Amino acid sequence: MSCAVTGNAPFNRKHPAFPVTPTQIAAACVEAADAGAAIAHIHVRDPQVGGGSRDPKLFKEVTDRLRDSGRDILINLTGGLGAFYKPDPANDGRAMAGSDVASVDERMEHLELCRPDIASLDINTSNQTEAGEEFIYMNSTQTLRAMAARYQALGIKPELEVFGAGDIEFGKAMIAEGLIDGPPMFQFVLGVNWCTKADTLGMYYMKQLLPPGAVWGALGIGREEMPVVAQTAILGGNIRVGLEDNLYLEKGVFATNGQLVERARSIVHQLGYECASVAETRVMLGIGG
Repeated sequence: MSCAVTGNAPFNRKHPAFPVTPTQIAAACVEAADAGAAIAHIHVRDPQVGGGSRDPKLFKEVTDRLRDSGRDILINLTGGLGAFYKPDPANDGRAMAGSDVASVDERMEHLELCRPDIASLDINTSNQTEAGEEFIYMNSTQTLRAMAARYQALGIKPELEVFGAGDIEFGKAMIAEGLIDGPPMFQFVLGVNWCTKADTLGMYYMKQLLPPGAVWGALGIGREEMPVVAQTAILGGNIRVGLEDNLYLEKGVFATNGQLVERARSIVHQLGYECASVAETRVMLGIGG
């Protein structure tokens, strides 16, 4: 099980314990590990204003704190930042304030500094919306190939985040080109506006497109988080929860990362399955100890 502890998007400021500072984010990862998560998926935030950040020093502080905690959990850093384009309504060729489109070197800086076990690689370019703001999530094929090659050279396992069928097909192309080592790791991102819906039909269709030997999992956004946990377990995939994807245990009740992990574990157990340990997850993904 993976726990995405904070994310990059705007969040409900009424949440009493949303992790923002490096200390809080590292503590959230420890909480998730203690609750049974095998992987911590990590973004960082500006400690002063709470917005998403790609400052390598913040990532380094979080990963150092987590490693110093002694908790056995796989570290999965986001590789998806630096791909946000907000076009001028009068001219798509002009970027609006808030755009953040970075070079491969800039997008790799925190990964080269921190050397995580895993890093997400979002095989997706699409129209999206967050907190009412529309933007284009822009990951060109040349950037994805270049980042995949850098992951490979650094020994970082790429988590291929896919939002639709075409994303899987490009992932398969990179595998065929020799850019992805070992069992490929796919993560279905379900419930994002204008991408694949968080339902059984969409998940089942995407599963049929995977290459042989792929390890896969899925996540659902907002109220779809726990239904996707159940559907993923039944279809033989791995699960992800966390405050990046959903802030609530139930309507009007804010959650912590540990509580979301515990809820997901309970669902999995009631369905007759078990969550993999960190050691089992390493073997599954072909990641050395």
